[in-house]
Amino acid sequence: MNALMLASEGEMEPPLLPPLPELVIGLIAFAIVFFFLAKKLLPTINKSLDERREAIEGGMEKAEAAQAEAQQVLEDYRAQLADARHEASRLRQEAQEQGVALIADMRSEGQRQREEIIAAGHAQIEADRKAAAASLRQDVGKLAGDLAGRIVGESLTDATRQSRTVDRFLDDLEAKAADQKKAEATR
Repeated sequence: MNALMLASEGEMEPPLLPPLPELVIGLIAFAIVFFFLAKKLLPTINKSLDERREAIEGGMEKAEAAQAEAQQVLEDYRAQLADARHEASRLRQEAQEQGVALIADMRSEGQRQREEIIAAGHAQIEADRKAAAASLRQDVGKLAGDLAGRIVGESLTDATRQSRTVDRFLDDLEAKAADQKKAEATR
């Protein structure tokens, strides 16, 4: 009803516009709050944001520096590891070469000792053969002299003549044995 009455009076105010005194007071209050925010609160907020941005950027720079340092340490570690592997390979190669040389030395030493033992054995055999031949000559000479003395009926005591006869007989036997070996070797 009020609206009808107002409409009939002829002056009608728009329903969305506030009255002018309220509008002025609202604008003054807004200007004061805006001025206060612009002068006091906004610089503090901007300062906090700047500090935060600088902290973040500084942190990122520190992180990048730490990452670059970590990368350098990693490369140094890899280089040291490669050097250590190379050194280990070189040491292993040297050990193998030393082992081969040691084995060759031991073989040559064993060969030399074997040859010495064989030579000593041949020398001992030759000495034993000569001693046996000398002993055999004496024994055969004595037995032949005793046998000849029994056959003849008298004693043949001349040792030098007996020794020469036995030596000549044994030399003839050895010569025949050597000729027989030569004949067998040519066959």
